[in-house]
Amino acid sequence: MLRAVSKVVSLGLQLQPLSSAPGRPLSCAQDAPRRTPLYDFHLAHGGKMVAFAGWSLPVQYRERHVDSHLHTRRHCSLFDVSHMLQTKILGCDRVKLMESLVVGDIAELRPNQGTLSLFTNEAGGILDDLIVTNTSEGHLYVVSNAGCWDKDLALMQDKVRELQNRGGDVGLEVLDNALLALQGPTAAQVLQSAVAEDLRKLPFMSSARMEVFGVPGCRVTRCGYTGEDGVEISVPAAGAVHVAAALLEHPEVKLAGLAARDSLRLEAGLCLYGSDIDEHTTPVEGSLSWTLGKRRRAAMDFPGAAVIIPQLKGEVQRRRVGLMCEGAPMRAHSPILSLEGAVIGAVTSGCPSPCLKKNVAMGYVPREYSQPGTQLLVEVRRKRQAVVVSKMPFVPTHYYTPK
Repeated sequence: MLRAVSKVVSLGLQLQPLSSAPGRPLSCAQDAPRRTPLYDFHLAHGGKMVAFAGWSLPVQYRERHVDSHLHTRRHCSLFDVSHMLQTKILGCDRVKLMESLVVGDIAELRPNQGTLSLFTNEAGGILDDLIVTNTSEGHLYVVSNAGCWDKDLALMQDKVRELQNRGGDVGLEVLDNALLALQGPTAAQVLQSAVAEDLRKLPFMSSARMEVFGVPGCRVTRCGYTGEDGVEISVPAAGAVHVAAALLEHPEVKLAGLAARDSLRLEAGLCLYGSDIDEHTTPVEGSLSWTLGKRRRAAMDFPGAAVIIPQLKGEVQRRRVGLMCEGAPMRAHSPILSLEGAVIGAVTSGCPSPCLKKNVAMGYVPREYSQPGTQLLVEVRRKRQAVVVSKMPFVPTHYYTPK
């Protein structure tokens, strides 16, 4: 199964097949992957489970990956993203703490507004990408990547202790909630029947606490990883199966796994941490300069600012670009060459686009080769084929902004 799946997902996913043999419950302390509150739910619905970022997650279900992908674009799909690290940053100095670690302007966020930001190091490298929401309940709600769980948590905890030792008022709480992503053009219509709040008043990157299918204490955030309209629902673990099952009863909703999630995010031009961005990549190199808050740029008060800010003025050697080609699919680590045959970069992730019927990828090339329309070559299976630098997203996004 995984051999077939590898033809349609980025190698950056680093999937490993799991044994179907029953065993004891999995935990952080064991080498075996952890299980989300929906593990048995996935098995009951035909989920093919693999190891990803230390967790056992469905790569797909009974439906073909391409069908799941297209269903998400046309209707909506339910993804289990409970492996993501969810934390609360508490106290009067919560913004001070977060701004000491990320590049974004957290202080300017309105109540229940969120933003994509980046943890950076003093060399300007990206330690992780994350979403920070300024909740109306008086804390910051932070969602970051499962693959960086230990690193991110240690980074935040160390800063909490540092500020506390200096008399700061700040604390951190790790949430054990499940996280469900309902993605696609009909997602809001489906969820509206489950909540009392008017979702037309919840624009992209905003968030609110609400009861979902009778489960209290949920947080619904208008965001996702597919380029489509959709929400992520943080649900108390005990209510996760109830909410997932209720959503699945709607004829618009189908379950989708990691394979569809990867191809959808790639069509949308979204990065996978550890593949397209990492601690050796700066926000400018990664084409993520827009995450740098205007006030933060002027103050140069975030980690790595001395390296990153000069790059905004053109002092950058390489850029993340989109690539498109016919022929064989481009995969991670495939060499990118100039038309003269010199190796100038490498693909970081790639797959066939179910929507475009072409192969799409992302990779890094020198700045002089980064303009859309630039003709290059890519080496796939020891054969060179033509590739063109393309604008991203490859498929138009449909994030919801009320008129």
